[in-house]
Amino acid sequence: MDSPAFAPTGSLPLRAAATTRPVLGGRPRPAAAATPPAARRAARMVTETEIGSADKEEVREYFTNTGFGRWNKIYSDDDSVNAVQKDIREGHAKTVDTILSWVDEDGDAAGQTFCDAGCGVGSLAIPLAARGAVVTASDISPTMAAEAARRAAAELDAPAAARATFRTADLCALDGFYDTVACVDVMIHYPQADVDEMIAALSARAKRRLIVSFAPKTLAYSLLKKVGEFFPGPSKATRAYLHAEADVVAALEAQGWTIRRRGSTASKFYFSNVLEAVREA
Repeated sequence: MDSPAFAPTGSLPLRAAATTRPVLGGRPRPAAAATPPAARRAARMVTETEIGSADKEEVREYFTNTGFGRWNKIYSDDDSVNAVQKDIREGHAKTVDTILSWVDEDGDAAGQTFCDAGCGVGSLAIPLAARGAVVTASDISPTMAAEAARRAAAELDAPAAARATFRTADLCALDGFYDTVACVDVMIHYPQADVDEMIAALSARAKRRLIVSFAPKTLAYSLLKKVGEFFPGPSKATRAYLHAEADVVAALEAQGWTIRRRGSTASKFYFSNVLEAVREA
């Protein structure tokens, strides 16, 4: 279910580019103004009370039925997509490329085990398997998981295809242990309380590294989201949640992770931050 980080109908254009921001071993990032944890929790409670909690069944239903055709088309080579869909496709691809560049820099994909939680149509799982990784991918939508398996069989050679398995599963109910667990463009569908639960569940599966992406909660993006809410339509079948990076980092650190790399992608209709967290030696 690798849906866009954010793509409201009727959005105002934003222009930016994909960036990667090393944390360990590079120039220190300027410290952002700290928000007291109690204040963050209070603001979070107000926001989620007003909007309502996202429902997994709603997400499952959408990506299994009405949403499947739309997103399967967006994450393909179909030239009939409109300008907004093309922008989302390219933005998502940049986020995936950022993650793959980290894997390539580390040079450790071959033989490593990866879990792609919320795999969608296999945008990340398939290139990981092509790099020699052993990939277990899952999605809450059975049609998404089946499409990912179909694409893997069509795009990978036999040995690589054998290294990738796809199944339907709730990412909070996964089993097994993996060198790396990734969850890309999924948290947009859930409020922070659910994201905290997801990070805890995924942390229990990850031995060395956890990679997550989310739609960042900034003033500009919050206003953009608010504008999009005035244009209801069939494409807006699930809620969109923005997350403060401080909240996501806090959830990761609570599970014993340290942020090693940061990346971001922003375009007219897609924006996403991605964090790579590792276990301290």
